[in-house]
Amino acid sequence: MNLLLRVLWVWLSSYFKPRIADILAPADLNLRVLPNDLDFNMHMNNGRYLTIMDLGRLDLILRSGLLKMMLKQKSVPILASCKLRYRLSLDPFQKYKLRTQILGWDKKWVYIEQRFLKNGKVAAIGLVKGCFFDQRSKTTIPTADLLHLIGYDGTSPELPAHIIDWQKAETTLKEVTKNA
Repeated sequence: MNLLLRVLWVWLSSYFKPRIADILAPADLNLRVLPNDLDFNMHMNNGRYLTIMDLGRLDLILRSGLLKMMLKQKSVPILASCKLRYRLSLDPFQKYKLRTQILGWDKKWVYIEQRFLKNGKVAAIGLVKGCFFDQRSKTTIPTADLLHLIGYDGTSPELPAHIIDWQKAETTLKEVTKNA
């Protein structure tokens, strides 16, 4: 838990932030690059982005009502895949915003985009594909059931082109690792 204090901060601050009523609305976290986030090039380490993205998804879970569903269903969030593209460096003590937003879903997976914003510009963008795993039945919770449990009965928006392209690449990569 190399981000224990940040996890605690996200958890506690969620009580003072507005609830996310629309599951499709972005959830923002205002953060700063700390010394332990840096690599030898004196900017945020590429691996740290993935860890920080966990904080954004935790904030979304806490403020959207998904935590109550997780406790009730005895489920945990799991990721199947992620894609990250770096654009601008995040420098020591740089303020930035992490914007986490659900873009859509299918029967099993939820597709989330996470943007690192530096002075309003995209410094990095991450895509994640995840679901919730029911620990009692050892199965994934169908997305429609998950959304129903938090009071959302709408359909998925049409997935943007970059998610569709990523799904195609995922299918290809799945074939590569199928018999490995």
